[in-house]
Amino acid sequence: MNLHNAIFLFFAGALGGGINAVAGGGSFVAFPALLFTGVPPIPANATNTLALWVGTTVSGGAYSQKLNIGRRVMMPLVLTSILGGLAGAFLLIKTPAQTFLRVLPWLMLGATLLFAFGKHLTGRISAGISHDATTAAITGASLFELLVAVYGGYFGGGIGIMNLAMLAALGMTDIHAMNKLKVILGGVINGVATITFIITSAIVWPQAIAMTAGSLLGGYSSAHFAQRLPQAWVKSFVILVGTAMTIYFFIRGYR
Repeated sequence: MNLHNAIFLFFAGALGGGINAVAGGGSFVAFPALLFTGVPPIPANATNTLALWVGTTVSGGAYSQKLNIGRRVMMPLVLTSILGGLAGAFLLIKTPAQTFLRVLPWLMLGATLLFAFGKHLTGRISAGISHDATTAAITGASLFELLVAVYGGYFGGGIGIMNLAMLAALGMTDIHAMNKLKVILGGVINGVATITFIITSAIVWPQAIAMTAGSLLGGYSSAHFAQRLPQAWVKSFVILVGTAMTIYFFIRGYR
């Protein structure tokens, strides 16, 4: 990797980390940047997962909200995140590169539509995930999170959008509190996926170091800025990022 590529990946990581901290979808910048510098699709995805995982996890410290979610609710979500993240990571390793590129746009399309319309679709059956949530609500949230985690382990891009969609569909309305919980769950999913990618030698380390450094800078600084924005702006930004990612991967996978 030459110096120009290192600088390019640093700034791509910073922008990707910033987008993830605000709403999710930073891989729309980071993943194509790795492809542009000559990294093959599967290693690019593994490297992207590591870099943005570090930046997004650090950004969680900038969200000061105390989550009003008890252990009875949190533990099933964390456990399903671990199991799904491992399953998705192993699935990625076994997937041919061309198949991987063809599946991505459909996953992103579903995630974007779910975030935009999820609360309307669930309507009256949404019970929320508060301390007094019913067993049925917790079970539904856990199953949903398992699917999100498998997706996240398979491809980290857009996992923030999918987790926000899950939280919106289950009754959460404070976008900044949602971002805090999104960072926690996404950190678990991408964390176990990253460990899997390291063990299987799927990560390209020079590129990973450059991009991770940028992701750390962009993730933490942007999380502070995001909390000053009106919630409607942040929600609209999520939808715009998801739409852009969907269009890009349709073009990439089917050209």
